[in-house]
Amino acid sequence: MDISVVVPLFNEEESLPELTQWIKKVMEKYNFSYEIILIDDGSLDESWSVVEKLQTKNQNIKGIKFRRNYGKSAALYCGFDAAQGNVVITMDADLQDSPDEIPELYRMVTEEGFDLVSGWKKKRHDPVLSKNLPSKLYNWTVRRMTGIKLHDMNCGLKAYKRKVIKSIEVYGEMHRYIPVLAKWAGYKNIGEKVVVHSERKYGATKFGLERFVRGPLDLLSVIFISRFVKRPMHFFGILGVLIVILGIASAIVLAVQKTQQLKAGIYGNLLTDSTYFYIALTAIIIGAQFFLAGFLGELISRSASDRNKYQIDKKTF
Repeated sequence: MDISVVVPLFNEEESLPELTQWIKKVMEKYNFSYEIILIDDGSLDESWSVVEKLQTKNQNIKGIKFRRNYGKSAALYCGFDAAQGNVVITMDADLQDSPDEIPELYRMVTEEGFDLVSGWKKKRHDPVLSKNLPSKLYNWTVRRMTGIKLHDMNCGLKAYKRKVIKSIEVYGEMHRYIPVLAKWAGYKNIGEKVVVHSERKYGATKFGLERFVRGPLDLLSVIFISRFVKRPMHFFGILGVLIVILGIASAIVLAVQKTQQLKAGIYGNLLTDSTYFYIALTAIIIGAQFFLAGFLGELISRSASDRNKYQIDKKTF
């Protein structure tokens, strides 16, 4: 099979017939063998009934229904697990992503050899203050912290080699950072394509203000996991040592001050009267706790069942 189109959806009953018909038209025009996987993330409207009706008209449509709303990452995880196409395309169900982009995305993966191609909504039809400006700040921050030079990390329209989506695990809110997860898994040939972004035709956006809180926290999580999951001592241990050094330095300053006071004949000043005493005490205790956290993390990591699980691309023996 050439292409799997994975579409997470939540309360999109109005857009689904038009979207699936549009995808079918593109696939037939370019003679692609394909499947459309619609993942209903606990919709409260008639989205699932629409999916079932569409399946009777197009045997290439497959449906997955969640009993409740789990989020986009869960929907993508199940869609990736079910996908059988050599190239996997993800897109949103709200008709803001154009299926006309699929042939070029497919070509970039199959002919130019990209592991992953991310869409770039260079011209967005979204509110400036609530979406455009926060999105630009978010993408700038992610580029700086991850080294992945994508202008639109969170664009729902992406194309993957099948082996990429089978090698990563999307969970929580990590759908925003799939390129980071792919890079961590060893797939570094990541491309970008400017794509058309249309105005929402039906319904309303499903993302609220909470994304401004979740986004930075998820970024910190994915960076920590990608760099230190198998070597937690490299993070906690180094941090603990640095804090202990700060504590020792404060203790040295305190000792020097006390020595100078004694030489000058000043008696009666208590060590606990100095700010450096509390800095030293607190730093040494916190540093020791960080070091202990790293040590415990190493013990847990070494006893994990997947501690020696690695992504092997090829074998020649």
